[in-house]
Amino acid sequence: MAKSVRDRLLDALEDLEEEQLKRFKRKLNETPLRAGFDHIPRGRLQKADPLDLSDLLVSYYTDLYAVQVAAQVLEAVNLRREAERLLSVAGIGKGSGIRHPRAILPWREPISVGSHFIERHRAELIQRTSTVEGVLDLLHGRVLDDEQYERISSRETNPDKMRELYRLVPSWDCYCKDQLYEALKAKNKFLIRDLEGK
Repeated sequence: MAKSVRDRLLDALEDLEEEQLKRFKRKLNETPLRAGFDHIPRGRLQKADPLDLSDLLVSYYTDLYAVQVAAQVLEAVNLRREAERLLSVAGIGKGSGIRHPRAILPWREPISVGSHFIERHRAELIQRTSTVEGVLDLLHGRVLDDEQYERISSRETNPDKMRELYRLVPSWDCYCKDQLYEALKAKNKFLIRDLEGK
């Protein structure tokens, strides 16, 4: 059975010596993150073993962004070879030869922010999307996991649901953004048509 991203992270963290793991946890809290993401609280990091740490990384940063964050921290604590190996085995490193449709760019590569339709029209989509539940249903299992789906659905108003959904967008690649665009187009076609005309 193929290993999950969480398993790959765990393997990388278990390979670290005690002092290296300590440096990793210290640096993890200082690493700059994409907009919409928060640092893991220092108190939770201090006592975390490699298993806890891999769980924390995935729960705070989603699977593939967690790999990018971990690789960035490994490189920052002079463990470049370990960083490259992690990116490679997770299928998002240069030369890994693995093309995953939802793989995000390696963290070193610049990501152009604001160029996608859903980024350009963020404010209007948050305020004017009327069929959010239908959009979430289309994204569930393809872009959103169960926990994300439940958290967004639990918000009371449509703008609140859209704001919660947009908290995830900074970690998404073009595939995920395209899926949101298609879901919005399917459920709110007149809104999308209006925004496309601007």
